[in-house]
Amino acid sequence: MPNIKSAEKRMKTSALQRLRNRSRRSALKTAVKKFEKTLDTGVEKAEALLAATVKELDQAAAAGVIHKNTAARKKSRLMRKINALKQAEAGE
Repeated sequence: MPNIKSAEKRMKTSALQRLRNRSRRSALKTAVKKFEKTLDTGVEKAEALLAATVKELDQAAAAGVIHKNTAARKKSRLMRKINALKQAEAGE
């Protein structure tokens, strides 16, 4: 246990922040998995879910939960997947 009052406060706030970050990171992973699962169902559903997933990635990066380059890389990979799906459907 900390001896200094400010250290006690920091311990409480960091514990709360850790829980918030863990929750946000978990929701982010769930959103990405949901998007990847809908890729099989069709482009329209996937595009709708892509917007929500990208929004969550941006918010997580803005909050400092993940690095902004990590968010950009994940968004890029998701976009590549949906573009490949569009190309496959256009080729048929």
